[in-house]
Amino acid sequence: MQDSLFGEPTGFRPLAARMRPESLDEYVGQAHLVGPGKPLRRAVEQGQLHSMILWGPPGVGKTTFARLLANVSDLSFETVSAVLSGVKDIRAVVERARDRKQSRGRDTLLFVDEVHRFNKSQQDAFLPHIEDGTFIFVGATTENPSFELNSALLSRTRVYVLKNLEDEDVLTLLNRALTSEEGFAGRLAVADDVLAVMAAASGGDARRALNILEVAADLAEPDADGNDRVSPEQLEQVMQTSLRRFDKGGDVFYDQISALHKSVRGSDPDGALYWLCRMLDGGCDPLYVARRLARIASEDIGNADPRALQLSLDAWDAQERLGSPEGELALAQAVTYLALAPKSNAVYQAFNQCMADIRQDPDHEVPVHLRNAPTKLMKSLGHGESYRYAHDEPDAFAAGEAYLPEAIHSRRYYQPVDRGLEIKLAEKRQRLDVLNAGSSRKRYS
Repeated sequence: MQDSLFGEPTGFRPLAARMRPESLDEYVGQAHLVGPGKPLRRAVEQGQLHSMILWGPPGVGKTTFARLLANVSDLSFETVSAVLSGVKDIRAVVERARDRKQSRGRDTLLFVDEVHRFNKSQQDAFLPHIEDGTFIFVGATTENPSFELNSALLSRTRVYVLKNLEDEDVLTLLNRALTSEEGFAGRLAVADDVLAVMAAASGGDARRALNILEVAADLAEPDADGNDRVSPEQLEQVMQTSLRRFDKGGDVFYDQISALHKSVRGSDPDGALYWLCRMLDGGCDPLYVARRLARIASEDIGNADPRALQLSLDAWDAQERLGSPEGELALAQAVTYLALAPKSNAVYQAFNQCMADIRQDPDHEVPVHLRNAPTKLMKSLGHGESYRYAHDEPDAFAAGEAYLPEAIHSRRYYQPVDRGLEIKLAEKRQRLDVLNAGSSRKRYS
């Protein structure tokens, strides 16, 4: 017997397979793509599905999303794996899709998992069939499509970036599994603090979280009320790691993240290294730490030392390439460097203030002199007129020119601090301010 949506046997299936959503409303995460009113969701709901590449880490719902697209768009679903399939398999899928379209008028969605593993000739095999509409092509990749996919294939598809799920998203999935008939239907009890551990341990990977829950359920024992219950000790057995970073609701875990961040901000490399090691020893996903370090580099160091962000990204890359424990030394290097780097939150404050202004201000039009003018009509409307090309000006600076809308032309967002490289940036800005003030060619008075 086959599952009506996913074409899978309805006998034993892993929990992650049973909990796949059957509608976009049940799909958890990726709100930036499929939330209400978002362009991709509108395209699906309006029957304007197009070929695409889904780029994101494992377990964020790429395969599930492809199946949902086929379901809600009433398309036949075909799938090939770049790991297991070759050109012969592609040809067979093409023939089935063509026959289905000609004999029954039914379109096909072809899902290609790990499409980056196909070589150039294999990728090229899809191109004519994407162009003539034999199928809607949906490729999934964990690698950067710009480097791993042919430009010809990229030009015929749209790339959508899927993100790691937030802990709140994972908790939604876990709670749904506990109550759903496809899951445990209320037969399994798991305390909120234990669920929080599962969510944090998943690293934003829905499949990993549901697998942890499923294995933990096998170890569950009856509690005083006769209900099967997963204890922290049983979860520790499943994860084979210490849970001492957690307490009720997982607060200790988040306290340690806070301590790490504040140690870096406070320029204490020993404190920062200590909390990094505590988190790693407690089983925290090193890539989670890497993401936090990249954020810290921009939020608390910024342009006082731009190398901090690059070093953080290098450490992230090293962790992804080397794994544990080798990659964790790169995280330690980044943490200690960030702690001793000069500090500035000027970019962080400027960004927040600018975003706040944009949300509350009217939508100011782009000044006419800054507008693009690719056609004669646009030029006749004055687009780009009197724009001053900076490279033709002394020192490549058009003194007196304006780049903000006229109504807010005097606003200042970025205020460099008197630390690190921002000392030099502040000095340069002061020199430019003097040139602007003395210019006889001011755009706005």
